[in-house]
Amino acid sequence: MPRLLSVNVGLPRDVTWNGKTVRTAIWKSPVTGRRIVRKLDIDGDGQGDLAGHGGEQRAVFVYQMDSYHYWEQFLSRNDFTFGQFGENFTVDGLLDNEVCIGDRYRIGDAILEVTQPRVTCYRVGIRMNEPRMPALLVAHHRPGFYFRVLQEGEVGAGDEIVKIADGPEKITVADTDALLYLPGASREQLQRVLRIPALSKGWQGSFQAMLEQDLGFKTTAGNPGLANEEPAPAWPGFRQMRVAGIHKESASVTSFVLAPIDGQPLPLCRAGQFVVLRLRLDPGKPPVLRSYSLSDLPAADHFRISVKSELNGIGSSFLCNRAREGDVFDVSAPRGSFTLRPGQNPVVLLSAGVGATPVMSMLHALAAEKSQREIWWIYGARNRADHPFAEESRSLLKQLSRGRGYIVYSKPTATDQVGADFDAPGRIDTALLERIGVSRGSDFYLCGPSSFLHDMRDGLQNWGVLAGNVHMETFGSLESITPGMAEVAHTPHLPQGVPGSGPSVSFARSGITAAWNPKFRSLLELAEACDVPVRWSCRIGVCHTCMTGLIDGAIIYNPEPLEKPAPGNVLVCCSQPSAGVTLDL
Repeated sequence: MPRLLSVNVGLPRDVTWNGKTVRTAIWKSPVTGRRIVRKLDIDGDGQGDLAGHGGEQRAVFVYQMDSYHYWEQFLSRNDFTFGQFGENFTVDGLLDNEVCIGDRYRIGDAILEVTQPRVTCYRVGIRMNEPRMPALLVAHHRPGFYFRVLQEGEVGAGDEIVKIADGPEKITVADTDALLYLPGASREQLQRVLRIPALSKGWQGSFQAMLEQDLGFKTTAGNPGLANEEPAPAWPGFRQMRVAGIHKESASVTSFVLAPIDGQPLPLCRAGQFVVLRLRLDPGKPPVLRSYSLSDLPAADHFRISVKSELNGIGSSFLCNRAREGDVFDVSAPRGSFTLRPGQNPVVLLSAGVGATPVMSMLHALAAEKSQREIWWIYGARNRADHPFAEESRSLLKQLSRGRGYIVYSKPTATDQVGADFDAPGRIDTALLERIGVSRGSDFYLCGPSSFLHDMRDGLQNWGVLAGNVHMETFGSLESITPGMAEVAHTPHLPQGVPGSGPSVSFARSGITAAWNPKFRSLLELAEACDVPVRWSCRIGVCHTCMTGLIDGAIIYNPEPLEKPAPGNVLVCCSQPSAGVTLDL
């Protein structure tokens, strides 16, 4: 009979790791006596990062003595104590390769249901003083699992664990974990696991993404259940293209038509994507990398980018003030996952300022396909002088049977005419969307200044729009994901100390190029040393949170990730450059 050996709790604490402060509750200690298991946790327990831990689906974490003994032998250690793996219940029995998602158990007065395997993150590596631990738990099929609390009640060490119901489909915790994190998932397995009602919503979403991926595009690498995969770029590195045309769109925005100098057709990109330009501003100085969205209908003979001239913008000033027809630039293949999703929902293209560029490409694509969906073009500018694509957008909307537009000026001039140039003064918000008849069930595509994106994202959420229906493009650095750490914004800079002598590493969004130094164990560590905004969780090649576009160059993995990302991408947490690289960071 399985038995509860120890009940372990712990509250969040700050610990020092790699010179940083991490907030974590991974340290759990055994309690004496009995404790009440509640819907969200156990009395006296807490979580340091509610985004990745805790909640109704992850109320109680379970780990087994069988795995304790396994890791003692594998790691040649004998210093483990109950709670070593951050678990609330240390149990005898309930092995990961026997317990199934949806199984129900009675322990003491509580009734509990298995909802998901553990999601491994770097903090278990801190607790174990073994950075490989997140990958080892998955690779060795010993992740542990979470309970949902169906009936609250008292539990205590020594309680018997009585199974009262089998989960449907009989898919074990170990198999469910491998299905997400290891290669080789089959459609039949995905369909089966999605038939288990007890499976937590987050894991359901991951498996649904894997099931829905376009099998015609499926590659030998990459996992849409872990990251927002996109097709491999049409070519590696950069391709030379000539400026074939320059057009002033507004007082501050200029469009550049770029045509391949070899005359070979361009593969069709997807509306909403961007390219990276490598600009050589001055002889003898390193080139400058800048990303620009494509702003017209994807075509085989040219790209069009539209650039806002910024006062202190090195790249935009060069293009808007110095570029001429006939100039040749190095241009990357189109990249990015900010693209139109199929469906029948209304489409809301919602932008401000130069954020109109990627959604303008989407409007072109919708007009070209004669979309029957309801299409909204909602745009905010200062005034008519700063209103790019005004006639172009109106012309495209007229081609759509259900196209509707609404223009807002924040500071209209005396000569700007309501009804002709714009529809209303002010700014875009959800009150405006409701007033003009936009449906909450629409697919929203947002692009613009960071403050605009932040306000609109929060506003749409409070308005009741599903998070999965909101898609955003961010110019410049992406928002960081650094679980357990306070985000502190710094201006990117070269790393401190003596410069490295290895290959160059360019962070395209941040405008920083540094020489590789082998004192860094990964490209992620170099990015952190440069204060480049980064995203990560496991730091060992499991979760794909750190997946980044590899625009140019070559890398090696050390250690090898459990599953490699799609071509054209790199896991920066476990890779180093083998030649000069350019990263979409």
